[in-house]
Parts: sequence; structure tokens; C-alpha cells
Amino acid sequence: MTSTATTASSEIRPFTVEVPQSEIDDALDRLARARWTDEIEGAETAYGVPLAKVRELAEHWLTAFDWRALEARLNALPQFTTTIDGQNVHFIHVRSAREGGIPLLLTHGWPGSVLEYLDVIEPLTEAGFDLVIPSIPGYGFSGPTTEAGWDNLRIARAWVTLMSRLGYERYGAVGNDGGSMISPEVGRLDPEHCIGVHVTQLFSFPSGDPSELQDLTPDEQAAMEVLSWFWENLGAFNVLQSQAPQTLAHALADSPVGLLGWNSQLMLDQDNDFIVGNVALYWFTRTAGSSIRQYRENHLAQHRPEGPTTVPIALSSWSNDFRSIRRFAERDHADIRMWRLRDGGSHYAAHNDTATLAGDVVEFFRSL
Repeated sequence: MTSTATTASSEIRPFTVEVPQSEIDDALDRLARARWTDEIEGAETAYGVPLAKVRELAEHWLTAFDWRALEARLNALPQFTTTIDGQNVHFIHVRSAREGGIPLLLTHGWPGSVLEYLDVIEPLTEAGFDLVIPSIPGYGFSGPTTEAGWDNLRIARAWVTLMSRLGYERYGAVGNDGGSMISPEVGRLDPEHCIGVHVTQLFSFPSGDPSELQDLTPDEQAAMEVLSWFWENLGAFNVLQSQAPQTLAHALADSPVGLLGWNSQLMLDQDNDFIVGNVALYWFTRTAGSSIRQYRENHLAQHRPEGPTTVPIALSSWSNDFRSIRRFAERDHADIRMWRLRDGGSHYAAHNDTATLAGDVVEFFRSL
């Protein structure tokens, strides 16, 4: 017999996005009254996100961005919430009209959101795949978190519960950014049901053994140089969010301009509507602070994966993004079935190169 408490906690509830007009008006008022920082003339990106770019984004929010249109796009999709491990979890759940497809669990990262996957919904469902697109605990409509400990492994456990609760006995996991770390853990935790993992980054690094670096190919050396440049020039967000997210949260929670500046640092190559849409979602859900806490939770996590993953895994990667190195990835993942490296692109392939990414996902999961 199932207790009333258990039934209530496992309930799946329909969800509709309804941001009060007063919240929208307040954001616009804060943007219009922004007190702008100074800047060294000609600095461009040498000191971080340029003042001109943040002004441009604020102006776009004020004069061109339409939250109600984005809200309507979300509400045209089936959305739900459920409680897992004491945390509210929001997810989009779109069923394909075609029979026999493999359900796919799509996970975003920071500073993204479920919005980065909206464009791939149509091609993937038309190909026969049911889609489950959750907001990570602490992000968007799944936030804020109310207790410590929501690291990648705990999130992966929640996703396993979610797919079971939805009745899926066989499914695949897809990820980008933080989702590229969470999705392999789903496969590690639930190999009996998760038949494969497709990601856009494989975050495998040198172990510290000098012999690993002795015979790198020119392409691998170039990839290492890109990684080094990134951490030396753009890695401050990781350090700060891993050490003192609460200190930063006070500023982000009180200023949409501050949130535009901080969250856009890894999105500067994206269109303004995409940047502002993601930032506005964080702003209206008051999850600027709880989302960055995930970095601290991962930093404090006591557990570390033991041994490589064993479920089939696929990589689709673009050269303007994190450069994965196969020899390190093969140490961490025992069954790499697809390794696609493409020129150009961006960190948000589902948004910028939708057809290519969807094609790879379909090809990989149909092969399993």
C-alpha cells in the first residue's frame, strides 16, 4: 500500500508559466534606472564583458524583448512539476506522435536553461522521440534549492527517479555544458534503463601523470592550448562560484543589469534575444543565486566517480566550444561510439546548429 505522503510527493502536476505583470514592470524600471559602471577606453573584453555590450543587452530588454511571447512559447508545450528528493522539479514533456521512439532526457547547464533546447523539440519529436527537458534544481522553475548538496550526482539521481516516475523503462540522456557532466552520471547510475548518452562536451582532463602529455598530436596540443587560454582568461566564474557564490548572489539578485553582465560572459556570441531570454528566466524565478550554488556543491562533493562509464556514449563537438581530447575521454568512458568534431559553431549547438545536432542525436540513438 502506498502512503498518502508518498503519493503526494510523487505527484506530477501540470505547470503554466505566469510571471506577474508587476514583476515585468519592476525589471524594466530597474533597467531604465541603471547606474552604469565606468570603463577604460578601448578595453573591449580585456577586463571582462564590455560596458557597451551590457548597455546593448539592457536596451534590447527594454525595447525589443518580449517576455510574454517567450512565456507563450513555453506554455504551448506540456510542462509539469514534481517533487524529487524534497525538491521541486520543473520539466517540459513532449510526446512524439510516432510510435517506438526512444525517450530522451535533455539537460542544460549554466548560464543556460531549458530555453536552449526549444529549437530541437520539433525535429526530435518528428523523428519519433519523446522528450523530457527538466530545469536543474536551483535553476528557473525548479528553483531555488532549499538545502545544500545538489551536486551533479544528486541531480543525476533525481533524473533517474524522474524517468522512472514517467514510466520509461528504456531511455537516452542528452546534455550540454553542465548537462554534459550530469548525463554520463545518469548512465552510470542507471545502466539497466539508460541505453546511451549523447553530449556536446566530454570534460576529461589530464590526470597529472606527465607521460600523458608526452606524445600529444598537433591537434591535441592545439586543444590543450584552447583549454589553457579559457581557464586563464574566462575561468573566473568557475573559481568565484565554486568558492563564494553567496557573496556574488547579493548583487545578482538585486540588479538585472548585473545579471546581464555576469550571465552573458559565456554567451557573447549568441543573439540578444537568446541571451536576454535566459537572463530574464533567472531574474523572474529569483534563481541567480541558487543556480551558481551548484558550482560550490560540486566543489564540496566528497564522492568521485570510480572507473569509466560503460553505457554507449557519443560526442558532437564544435571548434568554437570546449575542445574534448579523445585519449583522455577514453580513460573516463569505456564505450565511445560517436566522435564528431566540427569547425565553427558555438557552445549552444541546439540553438545555433539545430539540424546538425538533432541529426547526430537521431543517428546515435537509432543505432542502439
